[in-house]
Amino acid sequence: QVQFVESGGGLVQPGGSLRLSCAASGSIFAIYTMGWYRQAPGKQRELVAIIDTVNNTIYADSAKGRFTISRDNAKHTVYLQMNSLKPEDTAVYYCYSSANFGSWGQGTQVTISS
Repeated sequence: QVQFVESGGGLVQPGGSLRLSCAASGSIFAIYTMGWYRQAPGKQRELVAIIDTVNNTIYADSAKGRFTISRDNAKHTVYLQMNSLKPEDTAVYYCYSSANFGSWGQGTQVTISS
């Protein structure tokens, strides 16, 4: 079973930056697509960014130009660098893996003060 340790969430001022990390264990990390999704209260879970096994990336329109997803296969970790953060970025952020036809982390809270 794939297990995730998500970190890097917290409180930051508007315009600030935050870096999320998701360390995976229990699978061969390099062969799986990874991603980040988020969900704010009262809203649907939405894609933020995904990265496949050959470093192709897809970003939500809201993330383009501000967020960067990357992966370090040696560390079994996927990152989300978030810059120019806005209050509307406030959400629980979930790590995703294509392992087992879709696996999820428990989520980490990101709060941008307004």
